[in-house]
Amino acid sequence: MKNSSLKLLILHLVLSVMALAMIMPFLWMLLASLKTLEEVGQEKWIPEVFQWRNYLEVFNTKGIFFGRWYINSIFVAAWVTFLQVLTSSMAAYSFSRLEWPGRDKMFLLYLGTMMLPGLVMIIPNYQIMISLGLVDTFAGLIVPAAFSAFGTFMVRQFMLGIPRSLDEAADIDGASKWQQFWMISLPLARPALVTLSIFTFIGNYNSMFWPLVMMKTPYKYTLPVGMLAFDSSQGQQTNLLMAAVTMSIVPMVILFIFAQKHLVKGIVLGGVKG
Repeated sequence: MKNSSLKLLILHLVLSVMALAMIMPFLWMLLASLKTLEEVGQEKWIPEVFQWRNYLEVFNTKGIFFGRWYINSIFVAAWVTFLQVLTSSMAAYSFSRLEWPGRDKMFLLYLGTMMLPGLVMIIPNYQIMISLGLVDTFAGLIVPAAFSAFGTFMVRQFMLGIPRSLDEAADIDGASKWQQFWMISLPLARPALVTLSIFTFIGNYNSMFWPLVMMKTPYKYTLPVGMLAFDSSQGQQTNLLMAAVTMSIVPMVILFIFAQKHLVKGIVLGGVKG
């Protein structure tokens, strides 16, 4: 009994240290956002006077369109999430519930695209966006990210666990394949879809390289690209940058808080049924 209690205590201590190690960078970021620029480079963590006006200066600094970048990031991430969940669920339904010649080979070929490094696809994608006239447009950020082999794979693995008897019963009732997809498979795959939505939104909200390549107009930047403006010829405004980063993570924190139950359920059930 004592050994079990000792092991549990050690486990809690280890987890507490790990949690503290992960929290420390966020704590430093929050405290740095409330310092003067001179205090940021000092060793002490707690500022002498909390500079709450730093958060207002982020919006008032010349050349910084933080409010607009905030809207741009949420707009692009929301559209990419919607389209990726839609296309992935439809492709997953076709690969898991429908029978057609060459289905499994086509699925393996589709999964093969995950083996290609993202940087390899930058130049072909950019050339396509030039030919379509989508450079420096939000559509140029959204369209290439609207399809996901990983998303299709994850939702397919979940849909494979849905009993075939439900499809057979729907066939007997005269339901079309679209009705079976929309009214049976899609609702039952909700945990997987929520998980995919969270991963997709966070990934695109934090995306930097593709927006950096595509967007030329500062007013159209997303947050990761726009915040490079805090590093100017006069030096890096680290305190304002930390204030901007603190505000930028708010949507992701809210998203995780409200969807964490579905996220955990989707990962667990997807792993079991896969």
